[in-house]
Amino acid sequence: MGCQSQLSCRDGCGACCIAPSIASPLPGMPDGKPAGVPCAQLLADYRCAVFGRPERPAFCGGLRPSAEMCGDSRGVALQWLARLEVLTAPERGPSDILTAH
Repeated sequence: MGCQSQLSCRDGCGACCIAPSIASPLPGMPDGKPAGVPCAQLLADYRCAVFGRPERPAFCGGLRPSAEMCGDSRGVALQWLARLEVLTAPERGPSDILTAH
């Protein structure tokens, strides 16, 4: 059995702070964060301003860089996470479809 190395975040990426939605409140976004919208805590260098701090949402702390998620570029990571967002979205019922415009 081989030892798996820990993958670290790619410099200048921030895909995990843009692509997914976050349902819980976070600093600067009391109603959560919609998918595809940069987090209010995403710094200009694509690092998280609340990384390692108690106000960081549990969802964010649960995301871990992986070869599958991050791919070989920022673009691949954004696409993978956006697809995951679509695949895990709650199913819309008939009343949601009638009221969506």
